[in-house]
Amino acid sequence: MGTRKCGDCLTGLLIPLALWSIVVNILLYFPNGQTFYAASNKITSYVWYFEGICFSGILMLIIATVLLALENKNNYKCCQSENCSKRYMTLLSIIFSALGIAFSGYCLVISALALVQGPYCRTLHGWEYAFENTAGRFLTDSSIWTQCLEPAHVVEWNIILFSILISLSTLQVIVCLLKVGIQLSKILCGTYSIIIQPGVI
Repeated sequence: MGTRKCGDCLTGLLIPLALWSIVVNILLYFPNGQTFYAASNKITSYVWYFEGICFSGILMLIIATVLLALENKNNYKCCQSENCSKRYMTLLSIIFSALGIAFSGYCLVISALALVQGPYCRTLHGWEYAFENTAGRFLTDSSIWTQCLEPAHVVEWNIILFSILISLSTLQVIVCLLKVGIQLSKILCGTYSIIIQPGVI
């Protein structure tokens, strides 16, 4: 019962994490709250990968909904034997948790790449990725951030929001890994066998 409550709590945590990912990703389209830059495609290209909106957001909400449904003991009715049903539900839970790892992992990787690349901004040489060739060293050298003349404070905007996305997606990965671990422990520790015995179904 304790393990089940722990699993429910972990799954429930995915919902606010997904909602925050959507909000943060949307904010990346509007530096300093301005719509002009998105409309004229003058924002970081990685934002258009929809990593926070789709993968760590909408798809993770679907994953969380499915996992909550699988954890409802009233749903253990997919075959005649209750033990058989639990085995199938456990397998499905592992599969969907693995999908959650893939989706949030995608967001984590894309956000990290965007953070290292730096913002797309207007410099004295025109619109460009001013810090693309610094291998992320600009992140610790705020003295060169002034190279970006427009949008105002776009470097800070990108660093903060992409860092938040990285944190949110990392937490999602951890939660989904824990979910897989919990389900595997049920199998390996003998809560119920995953091997279907002849005559059970």
